Amino acid sequence: MPTPDTVHLHWDLFCRVIDNHGDLGVCWRLARQLADGGDAVRLWIDDGSALTWMAPAGHRGVTVVDWREADAVRRAVAGAPPPDVLVEAFGCDPAPELVAHFARHQGTARHHAWINLEYLSAEPYVERLHRLPSPVFRGPGEGLTKWFFYPGFTPATGGLLREPGLAAQREAFDRRDWLAGQGIAWQGERLVSLFCYEPPALAPLLRQWMEGTDATRLLVAAGRATAAVTQALNMLTAPSGGRGALSISYLPHLPQPEFDALLWACDLNLVRGEDSFVRAHWAGAPFVWQIYPQDDDAHHVKLNAWLDWLDAPASLRAFHHAWNGFSDAPALAPDAAALADWRRAAQAGRARLLAQDDLATQLRRFVTQKS
Repeated sequence: MPTPDTVHLHWDLFCRVIDNHGDLGVCWRLARQLADGGDAVRLWIDDGSALTWMAPAGHRGVTVVDWREADAVRRAVAGAPPPDVLVEAFGCDPAPELVAHFARHQGTARHHAWINLEYLSAEPYVERLHRLPSPVFRGPGEGLTKWFFYPGFTPATGGLLREPGLAAQREAFDRRDWLAGQGIAWQGERLVSLFCYEPPALAPLLRQWMEGTDATRLLVAAGRATAAVTQALNMLTAPSGGRGALSISYLPHLPQPEFDALLWACDLNLVRGEDSFVRAHWAGAPFVWQIYPQDDDAHHVKLNAWLDWLDAPASLRAFHHAWNGFSDAPALAPDAAALADWRRAAQAGRARLLAQDDLATQLRRFVTQKS
C-alpha cells in the first residue's frame, strides 16, 4: 500500500458491533491492512468475542481495546498520545473523552483527521457525499471537521477493501487441496457456500437441489446459516434415499483467510451483510447477496442500485429479489447456463474494481494529502 511521504500514522478505529460478522469483519480487515502498511492501529470494539475465531492470532501493529472498559479509556487519555486519525466506522460515535483528547492536539500533528467511514452502497448519493466535510459545532469535538468517506464501486468513491497481492493469491489457489484440508471429500459435485440470515426462500431452494439431477454440495457457515438450514430441513420431507442430489457439510467458524478460501472454492456463493459481500466480488465466482434488512425497505433501493452497477442478468436479478423477500416468485436454482451468465457478470464487475485503488490506499492518501 502506498505511503505518501513515508510517514507512519497512528489510527484509532472505532467499531460498535451490530452484526459481528459484518461490522467487525470490515474493521478488522481495514486495521490489518493499515498495519501492514507500517501504521499503528488501535481497534476500539464493544464486543470483540468474534475475533477469537475471525483472527485468532491477532495481527502485528493492531491493538484491540475493549471500548466498554472505563479504565482503558482513562489510560488512553492520560498516558497515550492522541491518534493522528480518528475513524468512526458506520457512525458509531466514539467515547467523548477520546474525542476531547483528539481535539486538544489539533494543529500539533502533521496529519490530523476525523473520518466517518460509511456503509457500502452503489446508490448515486455516495459519489456526491464522498469526501465532504461536516463541521462539528457542539460537544468535545467542537471546532473540528469530520470527513465522510464512502466505500463504493466507482472511481468517484473510496473503493473496496483489498489487500495487495490478493488477485495473485486467488489465481494460485487449489480448491481440491483446500477442501481436503477441511476434511471434505469432494467428488466433483457443484459446490455452494451458504452464509445467510434466515431467507424464506431457503427451504424451497434446498428442495430444488434435492430433486435435481446435478449433484450439489452445500457448505454451510457456522452460526445463523447453520440454524437456518436446520430449520429449513425440518420443513421438508426428504426424498426417498435421503436428500437426493444434495449433500450438506457444516463448517466451523472460519478465520478470515479461510473464509476467503471458501468463497474461492465454490461455484456459487450465497453471502450476507457487507464484509462477505465484498469478498465475494474478489472471488470472481457467481454470488447472491442477502442484504441487511431495514424497516423502511431502504435496502430494496440499495440492492437494486448494486444490481444495476453489476449489469446483472435478468435471472440473477430475479433470484436476488426472491432471496431477499422482495417478491413472491420462487428463487429458481440456477442451471449451468444461468451460472455461466452470473459468472460473466461477476468477473466483469471484478475487473472494473481491480482497475481502481483499494479503500485503505485511498483512505490513507486522503488523510496525508489533505492535512
